[in-house]
Amino acid sequence: MTEEKHIRKEAIALSYKPQAFDAPKVIAKGKGQIAENILAKAQEHHIPVQEDPSLLELLGQLEIDEAIPTELYAAVSEVFAYIYQVDRRHELIKSNTKHSEKL
Repeated sequence: MTEEKHIRKEAIALSYKPQAFDAPKVIAKGKGQIAENILAKAQEHHIPVQEDPSLLELLGQLEIDEAIPTELYAAVSEVFAYIYQVDRRHELIKSNTKHSEKL
């Protein structure tokens, strides 16, 4: 008999506004339905999502509106670099599509 282990979904949303604060900060976090809502909002606003269970565990210890500690800068910068690449690719595709439609 196999036992299925239900893993409760978790999500953490980060924001970084260099003009407003020095480091990225946690702007939302939750488990279960709250996590589902965070992920749905990200999808709705075309915000890329990266899955990293280890980073999720570390960031989950922070409170909402808390800046990430310097020890996590490297890991979080990788997330923002990934998001930047996805955004650039999306903009390039969008630009090429608009250019093709004009031809």
